[in-house]
Amino acid sequence: MSAILLKNGRVIDPANKRDALGDVLIVDGKIAPLSELPASAAKLETIDCTGLVVAPGLIDLHVHLREPGQSAKETIATGTACAAAGGFTSVVCMPNTSPSVDNASVVTWILEKAKTDAVVNVFPTGALTKGIAGEELAPIGAMKKAGIVALTDDGHCIQNHEIMRRVCEYARMFDLTVMDHCQDYNLVGKGVMNEGRVSAELGLPGWPAIGEEIIVARNGLIAELTGTPIHCQHLSAAGSVRILREVRRRGVPLSGEICPHHIALTDESIRGFDTNFKMNPPLRSQEHVEALIEGVADGTITVLASDHAPHCGFEKEVEFDFAPFGILGLETELGLFLDILVHKKKAIDLARLVELYTLNPARLLGLDRGTLSDGAVADVTLINPGLEWTVDKEASASKSRNNPFHGWELKGRAVRTIVAGRTVWSN
Repeated sequence: MSAILLKNGRVIDPANKRDALGDVLIVDGKIAPLSELPASAAKLETIDCTGLVVAPGLIDLHVHLREPGQSAKETIATGTACAAAGGFTSVVCMPNTSPSVDNASVVTWILEKAKTDAVVNVFPTGALTKGIAGEELAPIGAMKKAGIVALTDDGHCIQNHEIMRRVCEYARMFDLTVMDHCQDYNLVGKGVMNEGRVSAELGLPGWPAIGEEIIVARNGLIAELTGTPIHCQHLSAAGSVRILREVRRRGVPLSGEICPHHIALTDESIRGFDTNFKMNPPLRSQEHVEALIEGVADGTITVLASDHAPHCGFEKEVEFDFAPFGILGLETELGLFLDILVHKKKAIDLARLVELYTLNPARLLGLDRGTLSDGAVADVTLINPGLEWTVDKEASASKSRNNPFHGWELKGRAVRTIVAGRTVWSN
């Protein structure tokens, strides 16, 4: 028997409405009641958590691990190492790989690869449509049987509303949540940054906020019609928050997430034409930032995520128009959200932040994680909310370096990541 006692920490477990100083016992990789504390001290490892938050293992439900097919950017090994360093015990990986995850064999490949290479839990998603082309439904039932936890064409958005409706109807049959990258291609066109004053001054094609908002509205109507939970990924626009708020008030199963870069940065950051600030959806103006933060504060936004999207250096070292969208995020997201949402803006408290990273994503996708209940798998994240640190992209575990936050000074980060009772990262 192996046992670990996490002692004297602030235990925050939203699933059990627990927020108090106390201890957490891990026995043989599972959370155990303190009454099972081994009699022999020789069998027990004690970790002093004074001043730390003891939370269920954090979950990021929007991660690009790039395998199969794009291992020059990232691998399951390096991507999950990033996750561990960021305090995440579980990641949900996107299907826009090469080949795309649109059949059971690719799902199986990812799960088998994760068994040998991953240091955290890897939960794969399956594509909504074959080849993520938005035209023909993927074999949803076969992929569910193989092990997917959700459906998404992330990186692409189904433009045909009839196909989106049918996908949702099939998803409901298999009890799967649909996650959607909200982008109307006709409205967005060749936009590479937020449409507004800055794009006009820089002479760059604009990506208007309505290009996201109109798909959020579409998703709300389809979720209401079909009863299928639809989750809107990486929201960036004020109108999206307003629509989501109104739809959720009616009890429609529509939810949304935000990523840290959309509240930490604005389109003003692009004045230097640094492609590390190019992402999809794009950085928007301050009014959109304030609306996103308000959406988190009032409960409209229920999930925090990274959209961790690694790219090779040579891909980003081109003209802004031609560079790929996306930045790294796993190692910096918790620090950014703690710094901005908890310390500076005081939009939410620590308990709410933990809920947005544990209970809510676990419930949304039906994962058996995100809790410190007795008998649960002992995935635990230790967080020092007051730790001041500096982001160093060269110290990243990722194969890529497309990080716009290099040199930023942040307050708060994870200090130990425990997966199934085993420490996989500690600083």
